Amino acid sequence: MSVSPGLADLSRLYQTEFVRSARAVGVLWAVCTLCFAIIQVVILVQPSWIGTTDARTHRVGPSLPSGTMGLFEVCMESDWPVPDCRGGLSSLSPLPSFQSVAVLVGVSLWAVWTSVLCLCLFRFCSAATVYKICAWLQLTAGFCLALACLLFPDSWESPEMRVLCGDSVGSFSPGNCSVHWAYILAMLGILDYAILATLAFVLANRQDALLPPNAPDVTAGLLMSA
Repeated sequence: MSVSPGLADLSRLYQTEFVRSARAVGVLWAVCTLCFAIIQVVILVQPSWIGTTDARTHRVGPSLPSGTMGLFEVCMESDWPVPDCRGGLSSLSPLPSFQSVAVLVGVSLWAVWTSVLCLCLFRFCSAATVYKICAWLQLTAGFCLALACLLFPDSWESPEMRVLCGDSVGSFSPGNCSVHWAYILAMLGILDYAILATLAFVLANRQDALLPPNAPDVTAGLLMSA
């Protein structure tokens, strides 16, 4: 049974528009992956995972130190405009109580940046294969970041935390402190990785059906120019 020319043209037009939409989603996915890879670096190095609250200024008795703490660095407020910080990523030595958390965040950082570098494989491999590799790497990054966020409160009972947050601090009890934006951003990153990995799997499963044989080269051009 022959298909009418008008129906064939309509089918080709529908397929072309669908392919363009899939490519646009792929470019958006690649841009979001790159953006959160940069944010992951900020999460690792910022000393703003936990810090003192404003409520402690109303306490009766001797004044307590005020500052923030990250995985590698403790920063105390001083008379100078710049806080007095101890430690840092340059020493490659995280705070003793947060060593396992820092390792997990570092593995997550490695996984997401490896997925960014894998975007170059669009020029050499099929798009579906590249999407699946990146999806598994992003799942690994999200899993390691989730473990880090779970272990971080369990590590609060440490000498560094007691100096900053008082003697009432304990596991999953921040004492006179509260979580800051870096830790909240890390928790949001878990959801972001889950969304990116799911989207990559969807794009991989649809790639062979939607794109013509020369599509990997076209997709590579779009992703590399984004």
